Amino acid sequence: MIDTDGYMRFERVDSVRGTERGVLAELHGEQLRVDVVRADVVRFKISRGGVFDDSPTFAVCVDPLAEQVDFAVDFGPGAVRIGTVAMTVTLGLDPFRLDVHRPDGSAVIETATDANGRCWAYATLNDAFTFRRRCRKEDAIFGLGERTGRHNRNGRDFTLWNTDVLDPHAAREFVRGRAADDPRADRTSVEWDPYYIAVPFFYHQTYPTGPMAASFVDNGYRGDYDFTQPDTYRVQFGGGQYTEYVFAGPNVGDILASYTWLTGRMAPPPLWALGYHQCRWFNYTQDAVEALAARHRDLDIPCDALWFDIEHMDGYRVFTWDGSAFPDSAAMLSRLADLGFRVITIVDPGVKYEPGYWVFDQARERDVLCRTEGGDIYIGQVWPGDTTFPDFVTEEARTWWGELNAAHVQSGLAGIWNDMNEPATGSIPPYRMRFDRGRSSHERYHNQYALLMAMGTSAGLRQAMPEQRSFVLSRAGFAGIQRYAANWLGDNQSRWDHLWLSLPMSMGCGLSGQPFVGADIGGFQGNSNAELFLRWMQYGTLTPFCRNHSEIGNVDQYAWSWGEVVEELVRAAIRLRYRLMPYLYASFLHAAETGAPIQRPLVFDYQYDPTVRDIDDQYLLGPDFLVAPVTTRGQTARHVYLPGGRWYDWHSGDAVSGGQFVLVPTPMDRIPLYARGGAVIPMWPEAPPSTDYHPTAVELHLFVPDGDGVHRTFLQEDDGLTIAAQGGAMYRTTFELIRAGSSVTLRAEVSGRGFPEFARREFRLFVHGATPDVTVDGQLMTATEDYVVIPNAGTGFTAGFELGSCS
Repeated sequence: MIDTDGYMRFERVDSVRGTERGVLAELHGEQLRVDVVRADVVRFKISRGGVFDDSPTFAVCVDPLAEQVDFAVDFGPGAVRIGTVAMTVTLGLDPFRLDVHRPDGSAVIETATDANGRCWAYATLNDAFTFRRRCRKEDAIFGLGERTGRHNRNGRDFTLWNTDVLDPHAAREFVRGRAADDPRADRTSVEWDPYYIAVPFFYHQTYPTGPMAASFVDNGYRGDYDFTQPDTYRVQFGGGQYTEYVFAGPNVGDILASYTWLTGRMAPPPLWALGYHQCRWFNYTQDAVEALAARHRDLDIPCDALWFDIEHMDGYRVFTWDGSAFPDSAAMLSRLADLGFRVITIVDPGVKYEPGYWVFDQARERDVLCRTEGGDIYIGQVWPGDTTFPDFVTEEARTWWGELNAAHVQSGLAGIWNDMNEPATGSIPPYRMRFDRGRSSHERYHNQYALLMAMGTSAGLRQAMPEQRSFVLSRAGFAGIQRYAANWLGDNQSRWDHLWLSLPMSMGCGLSGQPFVGADIGGFQGNSNAELFLRWMQYGTLTPFCRNHSEIGNVDQYAWSWGEVVEELVRAAIRLRYRLMPYLYASFLHAAETGAPIQRPLVFDYQYDPTVRDIDDQYLLGPDFLVAPVTTRGQTARHVYLPGGRWYDWHSGDAVSGGQFVLVPTPMDRIPLYARGGAVIPMWPEAPPSTDYHPTAVELHLFVPDGDGVHRTFLQEDDGLTIAAQGGAMYRTTFELIRAGSSVTLRAEVSGRGFPEFARREFRLFVHGATPDVTVDGQLMTATEDYVVIPNAGTGFTAGFELGSCS
């Protein structure tokens, strides 16, 4: 970590005056703005050279001060206080300090002091800055995007600098000085830092009562977060201005909603993007790819997408095909589409430096490439050899890149895969690469490069195909990446510890605003094996992004690669994902509307249960489906924590009381899965070959809660491909499950005007936890097999039953 003890502290405020949104203070020749953003969100900004940078990054996508907020300012003799209904901000004058408290007096943030009582509200040295805050060693820390180690970040330090982890050149500076047996000297360890995605946003949960506060530093420079001290945490950035948003909470869901209001939320994805995806870095040919697709269909293994890694290109030149391996790519793509397969190709930012290569010639003609301080085109060493990089900071470069991607997709592709966008520059250090036509240092935009690349890609796709939902996958990212792209967790290892690592990594991304995330199933680097692959499949098919991917030279890692027994179990795991597609899609839409994660740590839904703080080997998929993966070899049983309420074993149907650990067998055909009491989980009645499917029936699995209350969920049916649903071309059925004593009522209300492909004619209601007589709109229904048929083609209804002795 950077030693900040010698930084120059700001210790006294010279003057303060009120503003329309808070106060403006003069201190140490600079200005401090305290702006009330919302009743529970405040922004601090400190100028440099007396000037504020009002656009420090591309992360914030709204006017933070657009909403009207009631607040009052009290100018006291030693402090100025800005109060709202949710918080009080205290600006200490001499000494200078910044503190925020809730109305009950609990701390949101409190400035730390040293042994001599000097405050660490803000200090600076040579453009870098730091601050320190109070904490307790028992407190919990969450967030910061894609991090290694435990989900609770307390006790560790982190560097926010997007890094091509497996490149020894990029990682060298983070290994230097570490002992050979230090896990952080090993780029493949589950403690390695830094990683691909840097999000300077974290939560601080106060022990023992559990309220949350959060901090977002809107700064793209290299950041360092140090949570290793027992009573203080430290934050340092290597340049730029100090701009921080502080969220008073105290509820984690409200904080994430406010953060994603600032930085944006994912757009509703195309439904096929939620399916199972097959990818491999391999020397495929056109015939081999078509045979791969046919085998999935012949073996009845659902699959929606095939991916092409770098070997499909002509000499690693982006936006090209290897004509010898793919003599008629357009015809191939058409035939794959007829089988229900979408195709995505990799597009790295690196453009081969080669006069005569049309992409390079265009880039040089339009002057959209990164340059050095002296004006040369910056050249790195990546897959094509001498490699140039688009200057995505400029709108001209993003527009040009968007046009290239749009043309590429319109040739028959379904989406774009952005890799190597940290940016990775190989054996040539990146620091001489400058941005904004050479006006800005590399350090300012390095962490934002992937965000800007995705911004240009997504804009190009939307402009060319405005009615279609687009799909972009990115390796690297920054705050706001969720607006434009999904993320995968980069080049992982085919090891059990990396299977486990993907849980806290994914949950950390979800709490950092990126809900569409997943790991390479089976592991990317190294050889997988039957048990590891099966267990990863059973887990990975229940994550937001579901892609099987592996490195060239590895053993085969297809669904059928380990014989018929494993194949059948893998098929069952994939089929479960497809049958859960209505529930999964609703979870995605909820994320798009609220910012809530899809792969949810238990602390998101059970924040005030102290047991869940350090649980990071199980999670909720959406709000109601608990998943407890097998993460070690030969594991025949595992403990699962069930939070308060009633839970239903997905496999047996048995009801289990929450608020306890249960020991659950883990035979090779399953991992522990539970449904929450009160849930109504919609499912397809079968697993189709792909998501090109509009069923005539949808199952509703109702799980009787253990006590009185109201539980809400929804089902949305639309075409799954276009944005027509935003204009009402859909049916959204909102379910309200009410238990009052022994009476259970399910009310369904419908919005939307429908869509041409709509085919549903009935619901099939399965009641778990009782075998009651069910009425629908006052009429007693006769059960068929183990469910009740509710004729329905997009209208509301009310179903009810009495539990009697069955509850």
